[in-house]
Order: sequence, then C-alpha cells, then structure tokens
Amino acid sequence: MHLIPQPLSHLLARLVHESAQRGAIYDLPRHRMYPGSTADLSVSLHGRRAASPIGPAAGPHTQLAQNLILAWLGGARVMELKTVQVNDTLNIPRPCIDVENVGYNVEWSQELRLHESLAEYAKGWLLIHAIQKLNPQGLRKDELDTLFDISVGYSLDGIKSPQVAAWLDEMRDASLLLDKLRAELPRELRAHLPDDIPAELSGCVTLSTFHGCPPGEIERIVEHLFSRHQYHVVVKLNPTLLGFAQVEELLCQKLGYKDLRLSRQAFDSDLTWDDALQLVSRLRTAAQRAGCRLGVKFSNTLVVKNHKPFFPASEELMYLSGQPLHVLATLLAARFAEATAGQVPISFSGGIDQKNCAEVVACGLLPVTVCTDLLRPGGYGRMARYLESMPDKLAQAGAATIADLVEKSGGMVNCLTDYAARVVADPRYSAAKNSGSPRRVKSTLALFDCLSCDKCIAVCPNDANFAISTPKIDPIPLLDWVVSGDGSLRSERAGEFSLRETVQIANFADACNECGNCDIFCPEWGGPYKLKPRFFSSLESYATAHHQDGFVVTPGRIVGRIDGVEHSVHIEPERTVFGDGIITVTIGPDGSIRDAQVIGSAPAGHRLKLWNYHAMRTLYDGLWQQSNFVSAATLPVCISEPAT
Repeated sequence: MHLIPQPLSHLLARLVHESAQRGAIYDLPRHRMYPGSTADLSVSLHGRRAASPIGPAAGPHTQLAQNLILAWLGGARVMELKTVQVNDTLNIPRPCIDVENVGYNVEWSQELRLHESLAEYAKGWLLIHAIQKLNPQGLRKDELDTLFDISVGYSLDGIKSPQVAAWLDEMRDASLLLDKLRAELPRELRAHLPDDIPAELSGCVTLSTFHGCPPGEIERIVEHLFSRHQYHVVVKLNPTLLGFAQVEELLCQKLGYKDLRLSRQAFDSDLTWDDALQLVSRLRTAAQRAGCRLGVKFSNTLVVKNHKPFFPASEELMYLSGQPLHVLATLLAARFAEATAGQVPISFSGGIDQKNCAEVVACGLLPVTVCTDLLRPGGYGRMARYLESMPDKLAQAGAATIADLVEKSGGMVNCLTDYAARVVADPRYSAAKNSGSPRRVKSTLALFDCLSCDKCIAVCPNDANFAISTPKIDPIPLLDWVVSGDGSLRSERAGEFSLRETVQIANFADACNECGNCDIFCPEWGGPYKLKPRFFSSLESYATAHHQDGFVVTPGRIVGRIDGVEHSVHIEPERTVFGDGIITVTIGPDGSIRDAQVIGSAPAGHRLKLWNYHAMRTLYDGLWQQSNFVSAATLPVCISEPAT
C-alpha cells in the first residue's frame, strides 16, 4: 500500500479543531501529552538548542507530518527524519514490523518519493510551529525549541545525485516550499501559523550506510556533506563493530536469545573497530577544516537471519532492535568513549524506554532517539514518561542543566563504563524477560463490534486507525432484493443487522502502510488494518486498491466495496438511494423501502444485501460526528487568534 500524504489544510484544521473541542490531537489524549518540566532539560546540539534531549529515531515515526506532531506532543524536541535515498520507489514487503517482544523489521528506507518526503518534513515544520503558537499543554517558551535531523543514505553516488543534492539544498533553505504551503491555506487556517518560521529545516545529517560500505566511501560521503552542503554530520555505526564472537556470546549465550541467527556475512563485510577509530580520527580533522561538527551514533539495528513466520518468506534477513540492541549499543558507546577520551559527541538509539532513558542522557549521549518502544501500547504517549525522572535526577546531583548533570556524574567515559557494566548484568534485557507475546482471545475481528480496546489506535505510527462513534443498534430484520428468473425483483428475508458497541474501529487506508503492528497488539485475530472499515481520501486512491474492500466518503455520498462488490449510498433530504450497479432501492427517512429497480444486466439470483446498506449508512453517519482524516476537509475552524 502506497502512503498518500494529506493536505496541510486538513492536518492543520484537525490540529486546531481537535485541540479546541476535546483536547486530544490526532487521537493522542491530553493526559498522554508531555506536561512540561520544572527543570531545564534542554541540550545544545551542533550549536543549536533543543528543549528536550529526546525524539523519535529515523523510521516509522518520522515519515509523515502528523507523526512529527504526535512525537512533539509526547515531548520530543529532536526529530530524526526517516532515511531518504536516491532510490525512492522501493517495494517494502508487508507486513514489515514485528515488536511482539523484542523488535524486528524489514523496512529500512522511505516509502515516499523524495519530493513527497520533502513536503512532509516542510509540513511537519509548519505544524510544529503552529502547535508551539497554540501551546495546548501550556508549556514555557523555553520548552518549545525543536530541531530536525536529516537521515540520509546509502552511497556516495546516491547522495551526490542531482535529485538528492537538490533535496538536501531545499532542506537547508525551504523558503519557497514553505511559502507555497502557506499560500495554499485558507485565511482562517493561515492565522494559526506564526509569522517568523525559519526557512532552514535542518543543518545536520545523520548518515546511514549499507552494511559492507567501505570506510573510504563513508569518509568521502561525510567530506562531501561537509564541503558541498555545509552540513554537520553524525555517522551512524553498526553493532557489528563488536565482532561476531562477542555479539554471539552476549546475545545468544549470556542474554539467552538462542533463536537468533546472526549473519556472519554482515560482520565479515562491515566496518571493523580499528577502521572505525581511524575513520573518525580523519573525519574530525576534516570537520575542523570545513568548519563543521562531527559526531557518531550508536547504533544502527543488527542484521539477523529471518526466523519469524510473521514476515514474508521471501525475506532472508531482518533487523533487530529493542532490548537486546540496548546492550550492544551501550557497550559500543562505552568502548568508543573510552577510546576517544570522550572527545567525540555520541548520540544514542537502541532499546530506549522510560526505565533507561534518563540513565543514558546522564551519560552525556545526546540526543537519545527511540523507535521500538513507541510501537507498543500507548504509542507516542509513552515518550512523556521518559522525561519524568529527569528533574529528580538533576536535583539529586545538584545540577541545573543536563550538561552539568553529566559533569557531576563523573563525565561521559566514567558514566558509560559504569552503566554498560550494569546493563549487561540486568536481567530485564534478557530473553527470559522478553519472550512473551501480547494476550489473544478466542475471537476473530469483523467489520463491526470488536473489543474496542483502542490499542490499535495508539500503536499506529501514522494515526491510521481511529474510532467512530455509533449508536447501539438493536436487531433490525433485513430483506434482501433478489433477481428472479424472469428479470423481476423479489424480496427475501436475510437475517438481521445490529451493533452491540458504541465505538467502532476504522482505518484510513491512505495513512496505512500495512506494517502489521496493530495486528501484533490486537487481542483478537485477523488484524485491524485488514478487517476493519477502510477509508480512502479519494476515488483515485480507492481505485488503485481495487483488491481491497473499503470506502470513499464525501458529504451526501459513500461508495465502497464489501466482499469485493461495489456499492453506493446517495443521501438526500427526503430519500436515500442504495445500489450495486445492478439493483437500486430507494429508502425513506423512516427506513422503509419505497422503490426497488433493476438498472443493469441482471443474472438470475443476483442479490442486493440490505445489511451492506445499514453498514455503509452507519459508517457515514458516524464519521461526521468527530474529527478524523475523512471529516478533516469539512471541519469548522475559528479565525480568531489561538491562545498562547
């Protein structure tokens, strides 16, 4: 499924309307948003200020504009944007993310075209400034500063290509694009944007390279980014630097992940420890010469062989993240800090959660980014918990800032040495603590009436799953209309339509990349993204998904496929017309059938199911009752100035 970004006007209308009407924004409840801190949690990165030291890692949480807002509401102030590359027509296998316990994925680059990624990051930048102006959490002004960090790969030729070079230039000066996006907004929405939004989206690149990329190639890429684009650069390094024997001993023996099958080829072809140290030493000189800053990041995911039936059998390899990666990344960071006397800035990603984030920050690893934990129940709302313990940690050390905390804690090298020793011995990173599965019940999802636990809404990075309010409907006897042998119509009794729940789960197909994460955490079987009502933003995107059931809704009309059959409902003040292109029925305001006609070539036995009418009409009525991707185009937005 190809992601289809939504217009800035729809996203901004939802943001403003939802905040005013119910406090939640993009389905993130207010009580899950970052409430602010009594302490100064800001950090300086490449000479710029970020109001907190955390953010989402390059991945599913930083691909679409709404994702960036959700992360910001959770407390993120450093957004590592999803990795882009010259090959922007990838065919990502589905499903592609499995965080049943630890994390695995087979998704490694952007799913949008380069121009779409650029537009999404520009929209995200505008929306973040809009929400800073709106300030629904009532944060202090010094808690708003936000940085974007570009993630780019994977080869020198690709990065030097005209399309990627132009993309990097526009990220450095997006004034034309930002002006264009502003101009597309109606006046009442434009009023919610500040006047002084910076045109530079980012001044830093985190470089991701393929396993097996030669040191000389990495060096030339970084020097090119310094000299051609004047970007500060962070080089993301791989867990393979620890060597095959140590990784196997740690993961498979000491931590007990005996089902893991390492790829020896990934280790044999990847950067060695000595190569990495020499590379960084040379690049420090190059950075100084170019007037840029250099850092490293621990760590990338670990390549392992695919042993999970969740992914397509065609995928031989997958990428490990989560708890076991935290051990590897911490050991690497400690070893590197000692080897470089703590003189090279280190950022960190790998198994971050609310229990270890403050510890990592106190070691001076900045920023700290997260992916796997945000894919678990609670989603973006989990992030605010990462920052909760930091004020106490500062107070206990008698520190006023995070930089002061690191110094009072003994400095990066000492802190990391101590922390790494504790992590390796901590049983919570072992397989025994991370081998369970989310609980399932003995029921299968259907179009309507699930447990309505809402887990699938929070775990979707793209806000693709959402709730629709519906009435509880007592059983309605149904009459289907059937074509007789002589071409006439007859009615037949055909069961009942009823709803037992007042909340139905739906899916916005254009924001769903079928990653499978909602299926992992749904307590019922079948997968919400497969079996719940799917809505498309346009007839065009609906037509491209011709193999899927789903609906397109506009005021007064809903069209869609149910069990592969096309249906339409036209709603008028005094009547509703329902049909499938062969049979049409006219329904009065009281629900009675006024007329039934055969309008096409009709084989004997063809049946128009009235259950489908009630399903479509119920969905139509429920969609307009609250803000969502479908109703966004019709939301009323006040022109008055937002509160600050």
